[in-house]
Amino acid sequence: MKHSDGFLKLVQSTKSRVKEISVDSTREKLNLGALVHFIDIREDHEWLKEHAESAIHLGKGIIERDIEQHVPNHQDEIILYCGGGYRSALAADALQNMGYTNVFSMAGGFKAWVESGCPISLNKG
Repeated sequence: MKHSDGFLKLVQSTKSRVKEISVDSTREKLNLGALVHFIDIREDHEWLKEHAESAIHLGKGIIERDIEQHVPNHQDEIILYCGGGYRSALAADALQNMGYTNVFSMAGGFKAWVESGCPISLNKG
């Protein structure tokens, strides 16, 4: 996807404030059963098509509104992903501004997850 210069500039600035985590590190944490909230922040239609196995969905449009219902402890580890790692960085920044202290954006997003051969769930509908 071709992104606008303004969007890329915003993401670049945001990424200087958020922590990124690799797909491999994310998968390792999930496989070890660590307490991690693995959240897909993509649009509803993206989630419904396919998503990372074990993820929950809180779209970027609602995550700030609904996160405290799903993750009331602001110290819990949260790993966010989107399609390519840009929107998740923006969402991670917003959660940090809300007081969450252990938030990561998964580098490369869902695209990197799939390319790494990680498990996905397909919508059967």
